[in-house]
Amino acid sequence: MEELFVTRTSLPPFEEYCSLIRNLWENHMITNMGQLHQRLQRELENFLDGPLTLYSNGHLSLEAVLEALELPQGGEVITSPFTFVSTVHAIVRKGLVPVFCDVLKEDGTLDPDRAAELVTEKTVALLPVHVYGHPCQVERLEALSRDYELKLVYDAAHAFGVRYGGRPLVRYGDASILSFHATKVFSTIEGGAVCYADERLRQTLEDLTNFGIRDTEHCERVGGNAKLNEFQAAMGLCNLRYFREQIAGRGSAFLLYRELLPPDVRLLEPREGTVPNYSYCPVVFESQDRRDRVYEAILAQGIHSRKYFYPLVSDFPPYRLVTGASTPVARSLSARVLCLPLYADISSEEVERVCTALQQA
Repeated sequence: MEELFVTRTSLPPFEEYCSLIRNLWENHMITNMGQLHQRLQRELENFLDGPLTLYSNGHLSLEAVLEALELPQGGEVITSPFTFVSTVHAIVRKGLVPVFCDVLKEDGTLDPDRAAELVTEKTVALLPVHVYGHPCQVERLEALSRDYELKLVYDAAHAFGVRYGGRPLVRYGDASILSFHATKVFSTIEGGAVCYADERLRQTLEDLTNFGIRDTEHCERVGGNAKLNEFQAAMGLCNLRYFREQIAGRGSAFLLYRELLPPDVRLLEPREGTVPNYSYCPVVFESQDRRDRVYEAILAQGIHSRKYFYPLVSDFPPYRLVTGASTPVARSLSARVLCLPLYADISSEEVERVCTALQQA
């Protein structure tokens, strides 16, 4: 039978993309914040209700905002071990110290109570993760950051288009970062963005994408190279036109999973008040042994799933000595979670095939 993968990149009509990039062969201008880049930024700012700066990938966008916020070197940043390694790598690469905090069993997001217990005089920021696009408890985290005068930056790599409390999820906190990687619900092939509350961050963030260069004669700060090129911008412009259609397809498949999953498999879902993007289909099993047996059994039938996130970041060699509290909830989720195939054009028959395989495993 045809193999099913855990995700599949959404692509626009081929001719539509080719039409948009045709002028690049005529003007040879494919980088340095060109016309398509500027147009994509405007359209995304309109779609996401506020300012943002584009980057060549999500990881560099996170490094950039941590630098732009001018956090003191050696400061501690409370974050989750139940995330992709990029989240924690960015903290360390900016000269900061990660402190691991446990998560909520309901959705895998940062536990505000445990985070409060970890705040010390060295703490400078909170870096929660909207895991699978599930909103963190933003109200409580904002109160915590306000009480202790901490910066609040969200890793919203999974959360493009998610709304919570009537507003885009990326508009909570001091800033949020997005990933536009090919595996994400909105893709520019590879790319990312920083969304921020303070418009004064714009110039600094733009400097950090292009070596700190303002014009041909002025370099205002030490910056890197994280420019989104015109081919990526064109892909983003095309994909944005179909985003709502893509989410509708994902949503239909997600609801079918909810209906057909075996009773001993728990579907992780976002909290009430969320307009989701159905970024992933994470399910939790009763034990790690059961999860691992299912993983192998369905793989033998050509169904690819993903142990996402397993292992915890805190189990990787660079982070085994990181300080912080024990994280039993994160460890339990990591050992039992599996992301099932989910993408916009997955058919109902394919979802049924996955659920049947789960029942038989």
